[in-house]
This record gives sequence, structure tokens and C-alpha cells, in this order.
Amino acid sequence: MKPWIKWTAGALVLALVAAGALRALAARKTQQDTLAAQEAASKAQVAIALAPQDLVQVQSLELTQDLPISGPLKAVHSAFVKARVAGELQGLSVREGDGVKAGQVVARVDSTESLARVRQAQQQAEAARAQVDIAKRSFENNRSLVNQGFISQTALESSSATLAAAEASYRAAQAGADVATKSLDDTVLRAPISGQVAQRLAQPGERVAVDTRILEIVDLSRLELEASLSPADSLLVRAGQTAQLSVEGSATTVAAKVSRVNPSAVAGSRAVLAYLTLEPNAALRQGLFAQGKLHLGSARTLALPLTAVRTDKPQPYVQTVQDGQVQHQAVAPGARGEVQGQSYVAVQGLTEGTQVLAGSVGPVRAGTKVKNGPATKDSN
Repeated sequence: MKPWIKWTAGALVLALVAAGALRALAARKTQQDTLAAQEAASKAQVAIALAPQDLVQVQSLELTQDLPISGPLKAVHSAFVKARVAGELQGLSVREGDGVKAGQVVARVDSTESLARVRQAQQQAEAARAQVDIAKRSFENNRSLVNQGFISQTALESSSATLAAAEASYRAAQAGADVATKSLDDTVLRAPISGQVAQRLAQPGERVAVDTRILEIVDLSRLELEASLSPADSLLVRAGQTAQLSVEGSATTVAAKVSRVNPSAVAGSRAVLAYLTLEPNAALRQGLFAQGKLHLGSARTLALPLTAVRTDKPQPYVQTVQDGQVQHQAVAPGARGEVQGQSYVAVQGLTEGTQVLAGSVGPVRAGTKVKNGPATKDSN
């Protein structure tokens, strides 16, 4: 190989190496310039200015705990008037909304057959009574004859047995007459309670069977709310706790008190029913829907406004302000309650006095600088 070729190849290699080194140096300088620019931009970042209402403090508050409840209103006392004998319905004149008194006659069932059975039973009882009289006279005569020695003792015993059988037949006939009289009384239908007719389920002239429902009567003087509770919530409810309810169609709230809690859960849903007795109110009706809050009590705890706790991450967190920067801190929310009409939630994982961004600020990236203004401290 000629010497000039070797020198040419070496010069080309050196040129290529030099070009690569220059490119590497240029890239490194560009990277350094970019990092320097980012660092300068970071140092020059403008802090977010916060208004006083944008910050709240973790406070120790007397938190009133309320439980949302809802359900239909039902009359504490209600009853159905049922036919106790079969027959044609007569004399039914009351309709829905009419008031009735306990014991008032509201309808009758045709008593023709019942009257005939009473007369038949009474006649059978009279006949049985006559047989008793005959057997008694025969027994007295036989006893006298035995004493005189005209008949044997066996004949007297037979006469005594005949008398006992006649008396038993008489008692059975009397019982049959009592049953027939009771059946006649059952043709008269009376209101079992005082109240108002809620439903008329049969019409005059209709033939009804035994236990056919004729009327439903409700006593609106005492109404109760039937609230369905989750198993966890049912453990917090006790008799005597109070509530304020809003009833559909009414502009005013109604006071109520827990009267009892069902000891058994509803099959399938596992819900537990609680019953709240309402204060008397003439405007309320059975079947109306009511909702409100049951007061479970109050407790002092560290709390924040409910809106300050964010849930856009797998675990609830708050946006605290520390050393002029926003930090995200996970919390464990607890019981909820109201203070002066605002919803608060108990929190664990924070200390009293910690400054937190209010919910109205929205999400802020962790590390963002802020101008820390004075926090608004809600009074309890």
C-alpha cells in the first residue's frame, strides 16, 4: 500500500473522531443549558396568592352527629273490619275519609240463616230440657220404689244413668244455642278502633266469605316513620333519640322520636327497621314519604369542613400548606356532623392548627408555592 493512502485514511479517522467529540460536547452543553433554564424557571416560579377564605384550620369542634333517614309514614294503630260469617253484605254506608268510633256498627251481613239456626238451637235446647225433667221425675220415682222394696237397686242405677245422659244432652244443646247466638252477633260488623276509613274493599249486596276484608280503618292521631337502616347504622340508633323530618307536601318540619328498633334484620336486604313516632299533626297522612336527620349525639374531635377532604385519589387526602408549599397528606375521615349549618368531618392524621386548602380552591399539585394568607377559623 502506498504511504499517502495510509496517511489519508488516518486523517479521515481523526476527522471523524473529532466530529463525534464535538457533537457530544454540544449535546452536553445543550443539556446543561436546559437544566439551568429549568432550575432558573423553578426559582422564578410565581407563588399562588391565596385569599383568606382559601385556607381553613384543623380545629377541635363539638361535632353534632346526624344520620340521614327516610321512609313512609304509617299509623301506629290500624285495623281491618272483616266478615266473620258468610253472606250478603248489607248496610255498608261509610266511605273513604269518613270518621268512625270504636264499636260503631259499620255494616251487616244478611242474618236470615243465622236467625234460623238460633231458633233451631233454642228449640233443641228446650227439647233437651224436657228430657231432663222426664228423666229426673223417673229417677225420683224409682228411688222411692227402691226404698219401699218394690224394685232393685240396679233399676235405680239405670234411671240415674238416664238422667245423667239427659243432662249432658241438655248442656250440649245449650252450647249449640250459644254458638248460634254468637254467629248471629257476628253478622253485625263494628269498627274495632276509632279513626278514619282508609279503604272500602267491598260493596253493599256483594256476597262475602269468612275473613273477607270489608274496611280498613286508620288512627291518624299517632303516626310513625318506618326507617330502613344499614346494619352499621342500626348499631348507633337507640330509643329516645330525636329527629327533624320533612314530609312531602309540607313546608314545615316535624319533630319525631325513636320509639323502638326491630331486633331482627329484613331477610335478603339485611336492613334493620327503626320506628320514629311523630308529634301529632292533623295535616299528615299515612303513606306520605318523609326524610330528615336523626340526632345521634355530639362529641369533641379534630375536624375540617367536609369539602376540604379530597377523594380523587385511592385514599382520601387534604392539601396542607407547609413552609409556603402545598403538600398532599392522607387522612382517615371519621364521623360527620354539622356546625352552624356547615358540614364537617372528623379527621385522623392531622394536628390541631394545621392549615389546609379549602375545597373551593380545587386540586393543586404537590410542591406548588403559595402565598400563605391568614386562615379563616370557624367558631364552634
